[in-house]
Amino acid sequence: MKKLALAMTLALLAGSVYAKDAGVIRFGLDPSYAPFESKAPDGKLVGFDIDIGNAICARLQVRCVWVENSWDGIIPGLKAKKFDAILSSMSVTEKRLQQIAFSDKIYHTPTRLVARKGAALGTPESLKGKRIGVEQGSTQETYARKYWEPNNVTVVTYQNQDLVYQDLQAGRLDAALQDSVQADLSFLKTARGRDYTFVGAALHDTDTLGVGAAIGLRKEDQALRQQLNKAIYDIHKDGTYLKIQKKYFDFDIYN
Repeated sequence: MKKLALAMTLALLAGSVYAKDAGVIRFGLDPSYAPFESKAPDGKLVGFDIDIGNAICARLQVRCVWVENSWDGIIPGLKAKKFDAILSSMSVTEKRLQQIAFSDKIYHTPTRLVARKGAALGTPESLKGKRIGVEQGSTQETYARKYWEPNNVTVVTYQNQDLVYQDLQAGRLDAALQDSVQADLSFLKTARGRDYTFVGAALHDTDTLGVGAAIGLRKEDQALRQQLNKAIYDIHKDGTYLKIQKKYFDFDIYN
């Protein structure tokens, strides 16, 4: 019995070893959300979150490993220990806090609606009878289902954001709802988005859209959370965060 108890104790201790202790942090992500995370033509992962993650790993003196996962399964993937944390433009919401923990804030950006230029879709009333595309499992889906779907708005979900834009261009959607920075830099300011624009005001709703993006973690991994928070603080203090921000944006994405 003593041997069995000792074996169980060792097994529990082994299971509680954090990524930093193993010299690696495995970040889960869905690389379909430029400029935060996407794939370059050569297949390399690029984006603001990628650079932030690599800077965090450098501060902790560990190696970053990026694990790709579909967005709608990314929290189950974290819980199943496919990776150690989620660094993929994930907003902190009360619903998600019931399942996982979060690091300190990485950034905060508003949500906006995109439609073809000239479309009269600036108010909730104008959306009645329309088809709005969202990424499946996103805060934008939660917002649209809570506030718009009861008013005869059809909310259409897609596995990733690129598929939303494809159907918007094909005329199968009247509008798309997503992070405003993502929409601006990866769609509206590109050739494929030249006929589209933001419509209506920026949306703010802490209940559905959250209070900013952060790194998602399993609730029991508090030691790793503390390590990540210290690294986030350090990259702000030494100017690394600002340097990365200026690489992608000409405005303050943190506030």
